[in-house]
This record gives sequence, structure tokens and C-alpha cells, in this order.
Amino acid sequence: MFWFLLITMVVVVAAVTLAVVGGGDSEVLPEVAPEQLVDPLPAARPVDRADVEALRLPVAARGYRMADVDDVLVRLGAELAERDARIAELEEALAGAGPAGGTGTEGGEQ
Repeated sequence: MFWFLLITMVVVVAAVTLAVVGGGDSEVLPEVAPEQLVDPLPAARPVDRADVEALRLPVAARGYRMADVDDVLVRLGAELAERDARIAELEEALAGAGPAGGTGTEGGEQ
């Protein structure tokens, strides 16, 4: 009886394994196009906070698609560098303007 149960269990495990793995190449899964970035960052205007919050990157088999993530990071990095340069330019212009146009307390208190 023991041998019968053992052989039966081996046959059942083998049948289930073949059913799960696929017994042959008769049914090949069709190629599926990779998921693409549906709503990329706007190209016509600078990116704002709402754009970044609304951004949803497509998921691939092992995480996110590297090309889409790289594109988004390059775009955000370029815009941040541009904004930092503009801020530095404005701060430099403000420092060069000096105290003129301030509160007016320096010139009248002597």
C-alpha cells in the first residue's frame, strides 16, 4: 500500500508540474509591447510640483523601466539647474543694487 501511495503521489506531482510549467511549446505566449509612459512631463512649459506629483512611471517585470526613469531624472535635473542659475543671477543682481531703494532710514538720520 505504501508503494502505491508513493507512486501515485509522484505521478500527481509530475502531472501538476507539467500543467503549471507547460508541457510543450504548443502554446507560446504572444509578445506584448512594453508599457509606455502615458503622461510624460510637459515639454511646452516648465515642470511644476503638480506635474511631478501626478507622474506615474510604468512598471516593468523587475521594477520601473530604466529609460523612463532616466528621462524624467534628466529633465528634472536640467530644470533644477536652470532654476538654481536663475536664482543665483537674481541674488547677484540684488546684491549689486546695494541698499538704494531700501527703507530710506540711512540717508535721513544723520
